[in-house]
Amino acid sequence: MTAAVKFIPDGMHTITPHLVCAGAAEAITFYKKAFDAVELSRMPGPGGKLMHAAIRIGDSVVMLTDEHPEYGNLGPLALKGTPVVIHIYVPNVDAFFAQAVAAGAAVRMPPADMFWGDRYGQVTDPYGHHWSMATHTHDYTPEQMAEQMQKTMPQHAQ
Repeated sequence: MTAAVKFIPDGMHTITPHLVCAGAAEAITFYKKAFDAVELSRMPGPGGKLMHAAIRIGDSVVMLTDEHPEYGNLGPLALKGTPVVIHIYVPNVDAFFAQAVAAGAAVRMPPADMFWGDRYGQVTDPYGHHWSMATHTHDYTPEQMAEQMQKTMPQHAQ
């Protein structure tokens, strides 16, 4: 008798980002430099475009594909932006942020201490995807967060 197939494969999580990039192969190279990504798989398709690829950043898998307009798959550059931000927790956000910028990411928000207890910053990769990154530095109760928010963002005070 064969073992039952798991509905989530080993090494995967319930939610996995699947990025569409104009130049997915180049994006993999960028993610290796910027985020210490490890390439897990690559499936080339017709015309040299990637049909599917997977990388691991930290303990999480990110899937990638090239743009395929014929299937309605367009990346953020073709769409002129994205409302999505992919978040990464790291041990040292300042070093990780500097590494991403040195690899070619554009600064959206330099790392700073935030009212919710993270040191947090944001970049945009060369393929138009937004990434936030943080190191958790304080455990605050909801009441403490509200107090910290009022101190740092008075326009949000009630």
